[in-house]
Amino acid sequence: MNKQIEIQKKAGKILSEVMVELMNFAKAEVTPLELDALATKIITQKGGYPGFKKVPGYHHATCISVNEVVVHGIPNDTKLQKGDIVSIDSGVFLDGYHTDITETIVIGEPTKTTEQLLSVGKKTMFKAIDKAVVGNRIGDISKVIQENIEAAGYSVIRGLIGHGVGKSLHEDPEIPGYVEVPRDKTPEIKEGMVLAVEAIYAKGKNDVYVEDDDWTIATLDKSPTSVFERTIVVQKEGKPEIITPLPGDEKYR
Repeated sequence: MNKQIEIQKKAGKILSEVMVELMNFAKAEVTPLELDALATKIITQKGGYPGFKKVPGYHHATCISVNEVVVHGIPNDTKLQKGDIVSIDSGVFLDGYHTDITETIVIGEPTKTTEQLLSVGKKTMFKAIDKAVVGNRIGDISKVIQENIEAAGYSVIRGLIGHGVGKSLHEDPEIPGYVEVPRDKTPEIKEGMVLAVEAIYAKGKNDVYVEDDDWTIATLDKSPTSVFERTIVVQKEGKPEIITPLPGDEKYR
């Protein structure tokens, strides 16, 4: 194992533990700012650094995106309410390297419609992850995401994509959740690649806008959204290793 991957595995373990704590803490009447403060506290206590604070102009350990907000929701003091769909995105920076994760949860008991929305995305992410094997191409990942999300009647958000993860939070290769170019024009997947595979989608249309804070991206039709993301390492043989696993992930593989 090379030094980079060894470090990223340690960072991934921290990040997984942080996400479990955040998911358990996210309840009605809790604010995104409180979630963010908890993330900063735990990451620091465990010897890491909040990776998102490495992004120029961003000052939080998390992005907390609620309901129609797709990504980059800045933590605020608006209390979460029962029924809210909350995507928690965070990263850990350790000894020069990043990791990245997003999980979407529902505050309280989900409706059947919401449960279906989240289930499709989570299953899709794992199907896409399993395409990250030597001999495949990035286009194979994109195709799986688009086909599964659209088959359920949902919309993949354009322009918001998975990515490589290393010394920078976002590196090549870009991993769209939709097919842009022919498969053979997309990068080859090689042993040792560290990738953040993401399913980013909306229940309604995929038209989005950027709010006045220049960060928050939300759906124009106000339809609810979800994001699921894991950091993985491509293996010499077989399925990739998920280095930011969450409890229950194993049942999808």
